[in-house]
Amino acid sequence: MSKSVLFELGVEELPARFIDDALAQLKAKTVQWMADNRIPYTDIIGYATPRRLAVKITGVEEKQPDIEEEAKGPAKKIALDEEGNWTKAAIGFSKGQGKDVDDIYFKEVKGTEYVHVNKFIEGEATSQLLQNFREVFLALTFPKNMRWGSRDLRYARPIRWMVGLFGDEVIPFSIESVETGKRTFGHRFLGEEIVIEEADRYEDTLVDQYVIASVDKRRTEILNQLKQLESEQGWKLILDEELLDEVTHLVEYPTVFSGSFSKEFLEVPEEALITSMKEHQRYFPVRSVQGDLIPYFVGVRNGDEQYLDVVARGNEKVLKARLKDAQFFYEEDQKGSIDGKLEKLSRMVYQEELGTLADKVQRIIAITGKLSEWLGLDEEQQRKAKRAAEICKFDLVTQMVDEFTELQGVMGEKYAHIFGEDEEVAKAINEHYMPRQANGAVPSTTIGSIVSIADKLDTIVGSVSIGIIPTGSQDPYGLRRQALGILQTLTAHGYSVPVEKLIDLVHQFYFELDLPTRNEKEVRDDLHEFFRVRAAYLMREERMDPDIVEAVLNSGIGIFSTTKEKASLLVEKRFDPTFKHVHEALGRVLNLAEKAESSNIDESLFENEKERKLYEVYLSIHEPFIKEIQEGRPSSALSTLSELAGPIHEFFDTTMVMAEDEKVRHNRLGLLKLIADDVYTFADLNAIEWKQQF
Repeated sequence: MSKSVLFELGVEELPARFIDDALAQLKAKTVQWMADNRIPYTDIIGYATPRRLAVKITGVEEKQPDIEEEAKGPAKKIALDEEGNWTKAAIGFSKGQGKDVDDIYFKEVKGTEYVHVNKFIEGEATSQLLQNFREVFLALTFPKNMRWGSRDLRYARPIRWMVGLFGDEVIPFSIESVETGKRTFGHRFLGEEIVIEEADRYEDTLVDQYVIASVDKRRTEILNQLKQLESEQGWKLILDEELLDEVTHLVEYPTVFSGSFSKEFLEVPEEALITSMKEHQRYFPVRSVQGDLIPYFVGVRNGDEQYLDVVARGNEKVLKARLKDAQFFYEEDQKGSIDGKLEKLSRMVYQEELGTLADKVQRIIAITGKLSEWLGLDEEQQRKAKRAAEICKFDLVTQMVDEFTELQGVMGEKYAHIFGEDEEVAKAINEHYMPRQANGAVPSTTIGSIVSIADKLDTIVGSVSIGIIPTGSQDPYGLRRQALGILQTLTAHGYSVPVEKLIDLVHQFYFELDLPTRNEKEVRDDLHEFFRVRAAYLMREERMDPDIVEAVLNSGIGIFSTTKEKASLLVEKRFDPTFKHVHEALGRVLNLAEKAESSNIDESLFENEKERKLYEVYLSIHEPFIKEIQEGRPSSALSTLSELAGPIHEFFDTTMVMAEDEKVRHNRLGLLKLIADDVYTFADLNAIEWKQQF
């Protein structure tokens, strides 16, 4: 007979950002624990609120299944002595399996006879095994832990109660003197201490105490209430998914309410109003059907509908104070000038070893200038790009950004318009922070993209130069995200600039400006590898095969969009039988070229027409191949490179590369090295697992 199992861990309020991961861990670790203990079950359901993490396991059998298995021991020649008596090895093996020598039989395995016994392992009672489930709760990890009282356990929050039930029977265990039982607690204010009579009544019992334990049901309830209010009022709510998830994890029994604020605050940029409502108060802002922001907000209360009007008024007072601050900051920030604000950057430390924000801006200006030249911007566009670089950080000294850091760039664009800056320049101030999060939008304008790349390059090169390199999950400066942003922006705009060229440009600035830096070669190598790993990550995210990714990145990233095209092309060629003779020919070249000491060729040392022909074909395709690579035409480049396949096969059929004559041998290896250098420029074809079918 099967039953349901319930485990609930009651804690002080968990931070909302902890809950999704904690619940996922709890479910995954429960699945593994049940498998490790060989306990059959039907399903695992997870629950989480700010005050509890729980899991219900349905269809749990009352005991493990019995096991009959064959145990293999030592070989027969070890198990028996010369007189045919059992040796200590055989006796010890049988005892270790809970048997004696009378149970031994021999069985041949790969031509050798071995000792075997049949074992019967009776399944243990599930109720006994479940007492060890505490291991799962103790294995949960959190971003931050704490200790409470004199206890040794470090955990996200203090543990207040635990429930452990197998059907209606208590599963006894304890953690830090907290014992399991049937006792749990309802809503902190509306509910009371209650008893869960049996595992299957968990959800229903809690609902009666104003707790919706299921995250999905709680989220759906909030969403339904929001949609109903939206329909009743004729509003259009700004339903941010992250905010919806956060609110779901802040409440146990949600009730939606609405409030209003003075129309005068609508004169403040809506980004500031929305940020104040969402980020600071966890409210959903409201738009009219036409899309205009209107003076209302919607919140979610952790409770029922009693005194909802009082709750709304209290929230209105809090929001009014927030919005008055935003209004004051907005008015104050418009005083003075951009130049006056830029002067303050020289008093703001960017990084102790790398100077002030004003110093960083000067580097951004220099990098922007060089990028503008490389990309062929006309004189007017170069002027705008330089101006955008000059003022890209001015809003960091404004009171609005100081209060709402999420608005950096956004307010810069707003204020730039107010101070009369060019439209493209103003937009670039906002865009140079893009992408703001993983897979976020990249800058849409040329000027915005150039300043964005310049800013991020300076941050990455500066950090790596002084030894700040992300390790494991630690990346306090967001260098990985910024590197991804550079690569995504280069690709989106189709900029034909090798990534290594950009890195080396900025790295050189650091030496010219005599900024602190580690060994030049070490820094350069670290930077190239850092970007190579990020490029590989992006390509794998696009489902490109790991071996092909490594193959095309063998000689560096180069022009990233071209490198991605090369990878896509090789994915197709991997299964193309007509390409077999090409990759075999080029692969043989790569193998032998490793033995070459140089690539200097003496034509007088050629001894047959096939090696001479191979050299001539190489000379005829080398420059067109390089040009096609540089111009971002990998398909044409591979076709050009493939012209070598026939001459290579003919060369190997008629020519002994490792000739006895040392000069001839080195000359032939040098020829192969010339070809290999071009092959590696495209990809390391030997790193690819070819899968053509024949």
